[in-house]
Amino acid sequence: MEKKDLLKNVVKHIDITTFDGRALLDAMRDMSFSSRDTASAADIFNRMLSDENCSVILTLAGSTSAGGCMQVYADMIRYNMVDAIVATGASIVDMDFFEALGFKHYKGTPNIDDKMLRNNYIDRIYDTYIDEEELQQCDMAIKTIADSLEPRPYSSREFIREMGRYLTQHAKKPNSLVQLAYEHNVPIFCPAFSDSSAGFGLVKHQWENPDRHVTIDSVKDFRELTMIKLKAGDTGLFMVGGGVPKNFAQDTVVCAEVLGFDVPMHKYAIQITVADVRDGACSSSTLKEASSWGKVDTVFEQMVYAEASTVVPLIVNYAYLTGHWKNRKKYEWAKIF
Repeated sequence: MEKKDLLKNVVKHIDITTFDGRALLDAMRDMSFSSRDTASAADIFNRMLSDENCSVILTLAGSTSAGGCMQVYADMIRYNMVDAIVATGASIVDMDFFEALGFKHYKGTPNIDDKMLRNNYIDRIYDTYIDEEELQQCDMAIKTIADSLEPRPYSSREFIREMGRYLTQHAKKPNSLVQLAYEHNVPIFCPAFSDSSAGFGLVKHQWENPDRHVTIDSVKDFRELTMIKLKAGDTGLFMVGGGVPKNFAQDTVVCAEVLGFDVPMHKYAIQITVADVRDGACSSSTLKEASSWGKVDTVFEQMVYAEASTVVPLIVNYAYLTGHWKNRKKYEWAKIF
């Protein structure tokens, strides 16, 4: 097959505003296993949104943005369901920013010769394909942004805000997560920012500017996110996957304590994951285990052991139709920096 044959069926992102899944979720509440857990998670998310003192932090790990949930996360900003985001660099750069530049993800299959894909310059995420040549254009857009900035250390939040500003002038696809976050003053943190296409662009920027260049300060990320926790007080976590974003968001409570402040544990917490607990990890601890570290309260917490793209749209659709977001305070935490 030629490259054009492999890159012809576009991944379409689900729109949670176009259907009513409430009857299904309500039925799942009286079922068992992951169905009942999903309904419980939806109820806890609605509690977060209806709590007038609660700021919501969304954490993203994994590839659900490329797999069809990209618009769900953007709509969580558009409809005031999330006040800060902690994500992997891939979720923000290789997926969301990439599509905002006009590129696509394509439906594929894992049952294919990966050497043949490499020969066609196609990257694979399980059953999803990306054009590597387009991804390198995304890398160079990151370099262009870095080249335009004052040479100094930046938090990832600061740099991603500049990405959002760039998209207001150069986006081919409107209403991306990065652009909406910029426009709604929702800060995005990527504590491992260089572990993505951003890394390639930034390395090229530094290679060409060895003495005066932009750097990313992950410690500044941690300090800034902790500042949000200090100002927010009560917080809820909506965690897709685990890993660095999950741990980073949870650790703000401990960091505040180390700084001498008494802040409450995260009041609400949902984690959607397929990770296992038997290796002692669950992609950075179960929520109950996190309570032993002083990170998460256990009154309103729910682990959902499911592949996230199958349940996230249902949970967010339920919250969208319930409508607590309509009366929520808009925190705009980006304005404190």
